[in-house]
Amino acid sequence: MKNIKVYIETGADGHFSAYMDDTPMDYSCIGTGKTVKETIQDFYGGYEAMRALYEKEGIDFEEAEFTFYYEDAVAFLQEIKNVFKLEGISKITGINAAQLGHYVQGVKKPTARTARKIQDGVMRYLEELKSVKFK
Repeated sequence: MKNIKVYIETGADGHFSAYMDDTPMDYSCIGTGKTVKETIQDFYGGYEAMRALYEKEGIDFEEAEFTFYYEDAVAFLQEIKNVFKLEGISKITGINAAQLGHYVQGVKKPTARTARKIQDGVMRYLEELKSVKFK
């Protein structure tokens, strides 16, 4: 079983798409949706449909495990801006909210260093939230 990278990106319409990397396989799958969760579900639906087709046709189907990655920081920001305000994301990442807005709107593209800073800040905040339980 191969572990395949699947990249999630945003389109001009604000919807998400997911596509497999270039690992050699006999098939390929894609997914689309309004949210990342919906996109991943659609991707797995395509995978199951491909498996069923191969079974129906009597063709050996190579199973795969998938690891999902945001194509870039913009896709990540597009997803979390629906839950968190840019001002809040600014507080946990140290990046100006107006600058984050430029990334989300496609006016500017974050550098690799800035993308890492965004991801690290959000992940650090999530770890802080996970560290305390409700009574």
